Amino acid sequence: MAGFQTHITVSSVLGFGLAWVGHEHYQLDWGTCAVGGTLCSMGGMMPDLDSDSGIPARETLNFAAAVAPMLLFKRLHYIGIDVEHMILFGAPLYLLIRFGLGAIFRKFTIHRGMFHSIPAMAIAYLITYLLCDEGVTTARVFKASGMALGFFSHLLLDEIWSVKLGPGGPRLKSSFGTAIKFFGPKPGGNSFCYAALILLGLTTFQESAIENAPITARIQRSLHLGHRNSVPPPLSIPSTDSELIHLGEGPALTPTVRRPTYQARLRRFDADQR
Repeated sequence: MAGFQTHITVSSVLGFGLAWVGHEHYQLDWGTCAVGGTLCSMGGMMPDLDSDSGIPARETLNFAAAVAPMLLFKRLHYIGIDVEHMILFGAPLYLLIRFGLGAIFRKFTIHRGMFHSIPAMAIAYLITYLLCDEGVTTARVFKASGMALGFFSHLLLDEIWSVKLGPGGPRLKSSFGTAIKFFGPKPGGNSFCYAALILLGLTTFQESAIENAPITARIQRSLHLGHRNSVPPPLSIPSTDSELIHLGEGPALTPTVRRPTYQARLRRFDADQR
């Protein structure tokens, strides 16, 4: 298989190219492009979380634990959490990923299992998408695509290194086909991987549907999240002979303004003419 340095070098070069494409062809700012490129470089290490050796798994976990809280900052700011609470939230999240997630991977995964697979790449994409930003935006898709690109580069390199060139021509090693795959050798790992993929997919779809909902639903969601001063409530205008325009929020403090409708003004004009 390809070594750790090969994986990180290739994914970093791809990340640099991805950042350039994002800036030149999609007119994204350099900050967004740099984050997408960094996530691509990080994605090249992610499949090695199931590695039995110390360096790849340790370095990948350290990097993931440090980056994940930072990616959440914009989402936490969107729902109204201040900087002090973000710091308090980020510290335990770092410890959870660094030690809790590491223990889970060491106990329940095997090297070249389902974490070296196309569904695992899709899971990495969806997790990055949910962590980054808010709303359905090009920048958000760009960052998640960077993670997926780096992840796929790792799988592709492992397959390339599974082909041995010799005097008699290319020969396939026993590890060929264990990286770019859709199912692993363990039924339990397959079930868990696809269950996580379906759950994350439904969560992403639901969030996207909320963001694309009509403006009234988005106002209600904003009010539910606590942004009561950001968007005024919709006006209530009954269809009567004299329109009642309600101003304000509370019923006890709701003044009314009576304004003649078109039909009332027409009747008054006819009476003046007579």
